[in-house]
Amino acid sequence: MSASSAENVQQAAELLHQGRLVAFPTDTVYGLGAVVFNEDAVEKIYLAKDRPPDKAIPILLSSAEYMDLVAAGIGSTAMRLAQRFWPGPLTIVVPKSDRVPDAVAGTTVGIRVPDHPLARALLGLAGPLAVTSANLSGNSSPVTAVEVLEQLDGRVEIILDGGTSPGGIPSTVVDCTGEELVILRPGPLSLQDLLTALN
Repeated sequence: MSASSAENVQQAAELLHQGRLVAFPTDTVYGLGAVVFNEDAVEKIYLAKDRPPDKAIPILLSSAEYMDLVAAGIGSTAMRLAQRFWPGPLTIVVPKSDRVPDAVAGTTVGIRVPDHPLARALLGLAGPLAVTSANLSGNSSPVTAVEVLEQLDGRVEIILDGGTSPGGIPSTVVDCTGEELVILRPGPLSLQDLLTALN
């Protein structure tokens, strides 16, 4: 479905609220999402992707103001990085709120605000989403709706086609739960980028 139609985006949000899966473009790659507080829906992501059940799923937010819905005990370092790099390709790992199901993550959770108007519009309608790349586990991350269809045809209810994702590579993931920042997944932002922003 074309993402240029507000009606299609609204329909996608309604499907998410019904516990369905939706694939959509972000600023990095196409993501596969489910409402974060619906554990049954989140478990469908693992099935659709053939994803190992012990791999946590990041959470996307429409705005940093919703961090408290999914995170607990957010430290000053995490807040400063969010203020500097959101919206953008940085996933920040912080302690998880008890409201977030264990199917999403264990004691910590990765959260991000994407720099993509369609993604943020959908998140604004649907609320926080558990989102991981819209591919079969172990395969390359898709940057177009066609690439999503090639991998997940029949495994996802709807794909919002918003053209090519501009970033092309997954976000940088940084652990902010310890004394020092730790890069868990390299991406567009380097450790030096993050440290420079904190100085």
